[in-house]
Amino acid sequence: MKFGKSLSSQIEETLPEWRDKFLSYKELKKKLKLIEPNSGERPNKRVKLDGNSGDVAVAGDKVGVFDGDGMSTEETDFIKLLENELEKFNTFFVEKEEEYIIRLKELQDSVAKAKDCSEEMIRIRKEIVDFHGEMVLLENYSALNYTGLVKILKKYDKRTGALIRLPFIQRVLQQPFFTTDLLYKLVKECEAMLDHLFPKKEKPSSTEAENKDDGGDCDPVTSSTSRSEDRLRMSKELAEIEYMESLYMKSSISALRALKEIRSGSSTVSVFSLPPLQISGSSQIVEFW
Repeated sequence: MKFGKSLSSQIEETLPEWRDKFLSYKELKKKLKLIEPNSGERPNKRVKLDGNSGDVAVAGDKVGVFDGDGMSTEETDFIKLLENELEKFNTFFVEKEEEYIIRLKELQDSVAKAKDCSEEMIRIRKEIVDFHGEMVLLENYSALNYTGLVKILKKYDKRTGALIRLPFIQRVLQQPFFTTDLLYKLVKECEAMLDHLFPKKEKPSSTEAENKDDGGDCDPVTSSTSRSEDRLRMSKELAEIEYMESLYMKSSISALRALKEIRSGSSTVSVFSLPPLQISGSSQIVEFW
């Protein structure tokens, strides 16, 4: 499957409010097609990074790729869109990271205050599962957009002969949306919280909650009808949690599968041609394939 179709598929399956935050791959391809192809009369121009600004400078008759000197209007438009996309990724990613730091602290506080067998704890677990899934999707977001940049830059180099992919990707490696260390740490803290509260081998059950008579917060004196209703309600809530887990699992598997296909189809294996597959829980997810 071509990258454009893979990306479109991922965008359709992601959260609705995220869809316009992904790489505008189709728009970049449209602008690229407007650029006159390299005639082959001139050798490919080498590039270097401007040490002061970090922008790309091209030797030869295309000097200062990012200030438009020596470039056609179509090439300038393409580069401007590329830069705008990079800014879009960074803005969205940083905003999400800041939001996640706050949300994790709020969830930790909620867990500390909630009763062990209360409905509040069930609700909190739903929020934690939702939160964890969203962070994993953001890791996927980073990898997919990185891949898209590499792909479109490769097409640009091939069409124009102006080799900007390497220096541009060197810049990308330093961008906030690519630097996922903090996000990875947040995901792991969230997973540790889930594992502590709800060990996989000791999933909370309605029976255990009802039979708790050690003087805790649960009232051991309930009618048979009330206990039956509690069982049904808690079973339904746990089923909803498992459903949410499956939704995010499917999204993560789908994204990982797309990335795997992209990697397997790449002719060059390097940091400048492949996405960084350091997605949290990826080894466990792959087991479900």
